[in-house]
Amino acid sequence: MSISDSEQADILKTFREQLFAEGILHEGDSIGTDDPTLLRFLRARKFNLDESKKMVKNCQHWRQSVSGIGIDELRNRMDPFDYPGREEVFKSWSMYFHKKGRPVNVQYFGGLNLPELYKHVTPEKLVESIIVNADALTREVLPAASRAAGRRIDQSIVIVDLQGFGLSQFWQVKSLVQMSFQISQDYFPETMGQLAIINAPPSFTFIWSVIKPWLAKETVEKVDILGKDYKEVLLQIVDADNLPASLGGNCTCSSAGGCDLSSAGPWMDERLVKTTMARSAGPSECKISSERTSNTSIHVEGNEEPVNVVHEKVVVGDSAAETVTARAALPEVS
Repeated sequence: MSISDSEQADILKTFREQLFAEGILHEGDSIGTDDPTLLRFLRARKFNLDESKKMVKNCQHWRQSVSGIGIDELRNRMDPFDYPGREEVFKSWSMYFHKKGRPVNVQYFGGLNLPELYKHVTPEKLVESIIVNADALTREVLPAASRAAGRRIDQSIVIVDLQGFGLSQFWQVKSLVQMSFQISQDYFPETMGQLAIINAPPSFTFIWSVIKPWLAKETVEKVDILGKDYKEVLLQIVDADNLPASLGGNCTCSSAGGCDLSSAGPWMDERLVKTTMARSAGPSECKISSERTSNTSIHVEGNEEPVNVVHEKVVVGDSAAETVTARAALPEVS
């Protein structure tokens, strides 16, 4: 049964009130207290208030307890884009976000060799790298992509490349893949717009029979399983200039050191701006704060609902740069 926009707005209002009244959510929680975040949890549970509240409560518990220190402290200790051992992890399981518009999350499993990787990175650190990578999507990647596009972007496109991947590697990584899907579905719901599995080997029929029961029905419906003739399909969902050349696109990120390790995109551009401003301000004035300066409403082409554009000023010492965040009262189709 479909729910009208007005009904969604009413449910969202009640949902927010109950989350705060019951102490499940508090202002400033890093899970996010904005409407788009709460709507993701509501959509994941088909706007059932009790089930949606339970989902947020479980997510909050996980965020506060994961790795024994909680997601915020883990994020402080491990930068998803720059941590010791990242190059070794990427040799075995590269996972990175890429470019403009709806971010592309590329994961390559062909080089997977966990026994070799664990000579350089502990199993615990690998798990933590998966966790901070998942958290980066909602904390940093999607907000930056939205600001760059001037509209709200809620979801990424996931491309899993299985070139050179076989059953022996699947058994190595099976528990980690299951954990990764569980984290995505339970704690970062409705953030995957589409999943394209490319270069699927003949053994993938069996592998898929193992993986499919882990996934929600709604997730399975977003999956495209492709063989070697995948380029035409990928270019229908990702612009050629935003698709890495290794996947059939035009992008090489040659000036940034390659598409994978650079994680090139608006999120890295914003980091560069903040770093440059902090350096110019001097070590005694490098504290970064943000200040909302104005709200305006615009209409995005192809979208009937007005989008609220929030102008925010990032202040470092005496310097400031303005960013633009697009937010809408109700979800838009990305």
